[in-house]
Amino acid sequence: MVDDCLKYKNFYLKHQLNNRIRIISPVLANDRERGYIFEILLKKRPEITRVNSVFAIGSVTIEFDSRRLPKKNLLILLDAVLGNIGQKQHTITSQLKKEFNGPLQEVDLAVEGMSCASCALLIEMVLNRDARVKTVSVNFATETLSVRGQLSKLEVIEKIESLGYSALLIDTLSQRKKLIEKECNRIDAARRRFVWAGLLTVPVVALVMSMSPSPWMHWLQFILTSQVVFGTGKPFFDKAYRLSKQRTANMDTLIALGVGSAYAYSLPALFRRRGHVYFEAASTIIALVLLGRYLEERAKGQAGEAIRKLVDLQPQMANLLKNGVEQIVDVDEVQVDDLLLVRPGEKIPTDGVVVYGLSTVDEAMVTGESMPVVKSIGQTVIGGCVNGSGVLHIKVTATGMNTVLAGIVHMVDQAQSAKLPIQKQVDKISAVFVPAVMGVSAVTLVGWLLVGVPFAFAFGNAITVLLIACPCALGLATPAAIMVGTGQAAKKGVYVRNGESLEVASKLNAMVFDKTGTITEGKPKVSDIFNLSSMTEAEIILLAASAEYNSEHFLGRAIVAHAREAEINLVESAYFYSETGSGIRASVSEHIILLGNQSWLKSQKVRVSALSVQADVFAEQGKTAVYMAIDGQEAAVFAIADNQRPESAAAITRLHQLGIKTMMVTGDTEKTAYYIAKRVGITDVIANVKPNEKLEIIRQLQTEGYLVGMIGDGINDAPALAAADVGFAIGSGTDIAIESADLTLVQGDISKVTETIELSTFTLRVIKQNLFWAFGYNTIAIPVAALGKLNPMIAAAAMALSSVSVIVNSLRLSK
Repeated sequence: MVDDCLKYKNFYLKHQLNNRIRIISPVLANDRERGYIFEILLKKRPEITRVNSVFAIGSVTIEFDSRRLPKKNLLILLDAVLGNIGQKQHTITSQLKKEFNGPLQEVDLAVEGMSCASCALLIEMVLNRDARVKTVSVNFATETLSVRGQLSKLEVIEKIESLGYSALLIDTLSQRKKLIEKECNRIDAARRRFVWAGLLTVPVVALVMSMSPSPWMHWLQFILTSQVVFGTGKPFFDKAYRLSKQRTANMDTLIALGVGSAYAYSLPALFRRRGHVYFEAASTIIALVLLGRYLEERAKGQAGEAIRKLVDLQPQMANLLKNGVEQIVDVDEVQVDDLLLVRPGEKIPTDGVVVYGLSTVDEAMVTGESMPVVKSIGQTVIGGCVNGSGVLHIKVTATGMNTVLAGIVHMVDQAQSAKLPIQKQVDKISAVFVPAVMGVSAVTLVGWLLVGVPFAFAFGNAITVLLIACPCALGLATPAAIMVGTGQAAKKGVYVRNGESLEVASKLNAMVFDKTGTITEGKPKVSDIFNLSSMTEAEIILLAASAEYNSEHFLGRAIVAHAREAEINLVESAYFYSETGSGIRASVSEHIILLGNQSWLKSQKVRVSALSVQADVFAEQGKTAVYMAIDGQEAAVFAIADNQRPESAAAITRLHQLGIKTMMVTGDTEKTAYYIAKRVGITDVIANVKPNEKLEIIRQLQTEGYLVGMIGDGINDAPALAAADVGFAIGSGTDIAIESADLTLVQGDISKVTETIELSTFTLRVIKQNLFWAFGYNTIAIPVAALGKLNPMIAAAAMALSSVSVIVNSLRLSK
């Protein structure tokens, strides 16, 4: 740490380390566009590895390669860039747009101002027109957007804002929390708009019901209705106007046309003092639509409860220790390697490692572990978890979207934003829905005039057609159910990585299980050691554990743990090689050590006949045998016991009741595999399987017509998890297994697989009910309106409530 605050021309140097500096610049404060330009310009320099900005205060942290870009040069560069941004912002923005042609990247944003599902389709359509966009998905229910392509974040934001919507960052949990606060404010604002429109509309309707033809009554209706139309109804017209400039239309266009036509048609009658006026229709339509929007916002808020609870886990502030002095800072200002103080009962601000103190930490909300976990020096902690009774000093290891909690939130986000195959068909219909309705409305007007009815009657029916149509219900049918379904899965400890897997899970008819760490607890312990060598058992353990020290395999870790329990000091291996699914080869204390299964040692030209007899005995007891050879000679067998999970047998029985074929596919020996399989009720067992063979088994089942689910936890399971129709990863498993899977069982409870399949079935049923209602409603309502059997006000009420009914039906999933 150097000077606390060193002044440069365009920024203050807040603090610096060897390869990281933090600056505060008034040029960037509260100016998001300049901030993005600054980030992009810096990231174009290969010497700069990371840029993290907090635009609200103009704070930027820069990580860089000090060998390629000395600090002095970097500071000169920053001053120059900031100066150019202030003087030539427009020029730089245009230049960046022309120059940016980098690698594919993903941009995730929240979108404010969408009023219906056709808004989401419009944004998708506009973004898809850009050749640099590869894929884009806008979800009306979650109000989020995901773009994959060669567009910068700034360009995506500009395109969205050109359509009249607002784009907001969701790069950190704090930003997500602010969005949730905005959502609450938006619900309150929707309620206020409805109440105000309702209070003005009631007297308008009352005047109509009084049956008084007095001209002053019409003038009073005009005054009150004008307040509704140009006050609470103004956003409908603003949105319709902006869309018309883009040559597009959505639900707001229909409402603006219907209300505007009714209001405009009434004006000549008002001034001529004869003829029918539709002021009450115009004001009532807006009031009823605003009621529907308010109820919809409330229901969407309830549907997003799962994300809200996860985001609320992270505290807003952190206790930063700087030169021994405590400072309370915003959690977004915390940097990697910072030292944080966590008092008893406080939430841990971000991921880190304990450098001082001893305490217990409640990780239930993140990992599902019901009992508090003891944390001491050197152990990792997860942001969002609650500290127990001790004081901890933690060194930050991850911030922002790199934390475990942010990863979980992002995973749930992606699942809720995903589009199922059935939704893609709905989108195609919704894309032509609004223009089609406008056409039907025009045909209705012309048709009635041709049969000789009065213009007022024909005009009223045309307006009713505009108002009764509702693409919102169509657009919400699938995403609302997915949002609630994936949220409910998260509550059960199942994190869904993509929405499609939620649909496919309901159709699974075969389930393939790994054994170790999946059907068993994944907590193997060395129970027996059979020693053939001339060495002592302690020497055997020393060599084996030292060789396995670099291994991530369950069995290798069990041997290392056994050595530590025996207080045997390990030595560093000079060489280490791992053959996934088979074993390892290492050089320890000038000995060549081989550890693994029988076929691994045989492939290394080691005779194992003497060890095999004892290994078979261990296998018949349900224990896994790990063969050991020293300098090419068979030496020992480690028997490793791993108890089955308590819920395994019941979970597999339930799968059989659902008519799902179960199979155990494991790299373990046949005797061990059959011993465990018999205890849990699986009859189909394939043992001694290598990772590529697991993949072939999955593909063979798919060739036979099965929809296959795969449950595993290890690196060797990753190819099969990725190839399965739905992959379930055990939450305590390896990162690569979790990344390869579609769903993660956080607590490792395989009974959740059955619950997920049942939830998937229920979710799909709700989606079909929603779509049936949405299609059925429009199929019946539009012809009825065209035939003149509906009043415009009744049509507006039905349209407003149709989308609400879809969300309310989806909320049944939360029960």
